[in-house]
Amino acid sequence: MNSKQLAGEKATELIEDGMVVGLGTGTTAYFMVNKVGELVRGGLNIKAVCTSEVTRKQAISLKIPLYTLEEVDMIDLTIDGADEVDPNGNGIKGGGGALLFEKIVAANSKQNIWIVDESKLVSKLGKFPLPVEVVPYGHLQTIRKLEFLGYNPKLRKVNDKEFLTDSNHFIADLYLGEISDPEKLDYTLKHVPGVIEHGLFQGIVNKVVVGNEDSTRIIEFR
Repeated sequence: MNSKQLAGEKATELIEDGMVVGLGTGTTAYFMVNKVGELVRGGLNIKAVCTSEVTRKQAISLKIPLYTLEEVDMIDLTIDGADEVDPNGNGIKGGGGALLFEKIVAANSKQNIWIVDESKLVSKLGKFPLPVEVVPYGHLQTIRKLEFLGYNPKLRKVNDKEFLTDSNHFIADLYLGEISDPEKLDYTLKHVPGVIEHGLFQGIVNKVVVGNEDSTRIIEFR
């Protein structure tokens, strides 16, 4: 069992019968969702809310009971991956392109659990490109603005075509190297017209489940 699978499956131990559970997106979350499906087949009673179309299709295949965010009052627990996590619990998410839905679900969750392998723990954020979701209309102008701010943006493409999020937006990945002031960056990005959301998550995670070869550990933040 690899470290991602270890972390993903360990986090499902925090799920209790009767909970509303947010299901994250990404390579580590994939293992978590599979385990949730196994638990549901074993009798676990939950309502699940997905953070992406990819996760929704996986959950349907596993016969996990699905609800929209509008159909639940609050999510008890969301389990999701992260691309980087710093010692203060700040994170970069959105490598898979689901950052907008992930942030909406996280903001409506009583608890947020991130599942990662050891390589995702960093002293400072920024080595992993920061995803920024932008409106297609005028996106080149938006990217020029991000360039002017010194953020080294690159429009994400797949097979030479613009990557589309589940909301039919584009993603500009910012190659920052290091994020010295996450709060300032958050403020600046949210005041650029055309930017919908970014993958910088601050003050939202409660626990990080870390997988490492043949073991796991839990880091608690709040």
